[in-house]
Amino acid sequence: MRSSARRPACVVGLGVIVCLLSAAPAPAASIKGAVIYAGPAPEKKMIPINIDQYVCGKSREAEDLVLGANRGIRWAVVSVQPPPGNKWEPSTKPVQVDQQGCVYAPRVVIVPVGGTVEFLNSDPLLHNLHSVSTENPTFNRTQPKGRTIPVIFKKAETVRVDCDLHTWMRAWVVATDHPFIAVTGPAGEFAIDNVPPGKYTLKIWQETLGTVSREVTVGDKDTTGVTVEMGKK
Repeated sequence: MRSSARRPACVVGLGVIVCLLSAAPAPAASIKGAVIYAGPAPEKKMIPINIDQYVCGKSREAEDLVLGANRGIRWAVVSVQPPPGNKWEPSTKPVQVDQQGCVYAPRVVIVPVGGTVEFLNSDPLLHNLHSVSTENPTFNRTQPKGRTIPVIFKKAETVRVDCDLHTWMRAWVVATDHPFIAVTGPAGEFAIDNVPPGKYTLKIWQETLGTVSREVTVGDKDTTGVTVEMGKK
């Protein structure tokens, strides 16, 4: 009787083990590389400033195209289409954008659909937030020193944000419904993590250079050394 009493427990135990093994996550890897400017680097543009110079300075280098080491393009957005059946539980933590020295920092941010961007004004003067969008409601709000304005982005879209008082100030909010997206760093580097094996179209967008694409194949190991060129060759 003892052996027959133990047998069902053993079967159940094996069933649990089988379930656990079948629930193991599918293999995934990262796509890593850099976005670089094709051809010689263009001359840097300087923007003259004639307002609030005590905070903003008398001139500022334009940030619509910023190149780093080895002509790496900063602030480009790199993404791939999510694979079928992808499930994502995005972070609910707000994304931070500050205004420092009459510049948005950072210039480009990614926020999940339904997420919040908190815009802070750390400058000792008045700014305003004026958005340009089609899918999300536009906003145009004055912002004195020290005030934080939270904005929720409910639909996937790339939204431009300007300051009407300081016309060179610009930021971009990329609202996304999937996690397979990244913003390039100071040397144009990027990494998109946890990508299931398969063939993908890598899409790269930059505010001045537009959009380019590149085919990539992801296996069980990281796909590294992916280099994408943008601009005039």
